[in-house]
Amino acid sequence: MSEDDKYPAESGRRRFVKGVVGGGALAGVGATGSATINSLTTSSGTGGGQTTAMAIERVGGPAPRGMPQIPVEITDDGFIRGKWPETATETQEGQEITVAKEEMPGGVTYSGEWFQYCGIESYQGIQPEFESDNIFKSAAGGYDWQADAYESGDPIHRDDFADYAEWGNGIGADGVGKPALVSWRSEDTDSSITAVVLRSPRIEEAAQDNEWLQASTQDGFMAWVNVCTHFCCIPGYKKNEESARYDAADGVYCQCHQSVYDPFSIVETLFVARPRTD
Repeated sequence: MSEDDKYPAESGRRRFVKGVVGGGALAGVGATGSATINSLTTSSGTGGGQTTAMAIERVGGPAPRGMPQIPVEITDDGFIRGKWPETATETQEGQEITVAKEEMPGGVTYSGEWFQYCGIESYQGIQPEFESDNIFKSAAGGYDWQADAYESGDPIHRDDFADYAEWGNGIGADGVGKPALVSWRSEDTDSSITAVVLRSPRIEEAAQDNEWLQASTQDGFMAWVNVCTHFCCIPGYKKNEESARYDAADGVYCQCHQSVYDPFSIVETLFVARPRTD
């Protein structure tokens, strides 16, 4: 991992949603998957460089920045999917490359480069032309309610979040939002892009007067890539009471080095995206 990727410069932040990070939510599993893949990737490849992304804000711990947001759409059939940017051809350093990049409301340039860190840049799903339905699929190791509703790999559906304004699991406050651990753009690949989908009244309310949130969330649904920007561990939202020690009951907590993120604060971040591997 390069020094630039570990501790990139950050821009001034724009806070869009003011949330409360209170006492106890944990992180998921360990760092082995993402960290191992990251150590094997090289700096050669295409795309990458200084990138501005929208992210859930890092509010504590050693992580250098927030985790990138995935704009959300709901299909006519009620399935939840992550929007992927349109593809185009650009010339970079005299070489024509395919990029995934799209101008969105709020003055935001949404790009596949948002997700090019911690080895994810080597995943097939990050290639601009990877064919996917982009629907979020239930992932192993998710929440108890997911085990009752889905098999691993099943597409997640809006109807299963109907109790989002009351849901709780004994960690932090009830009614803050209902989460699901999912995979994204990972069909028939060796490496799964891990994400969290969250439906929350707070997001629904904030989107009423915010152009970016209106474009990147729907009916209170939002999502982010769930890979810590510190050393690539897998954090968790409302996953373990240990997070209460770090004032993260209603936030996202990474158990590896106690980084904390606020999913109700969407901010602009500046970092160096790693090149996609050839």
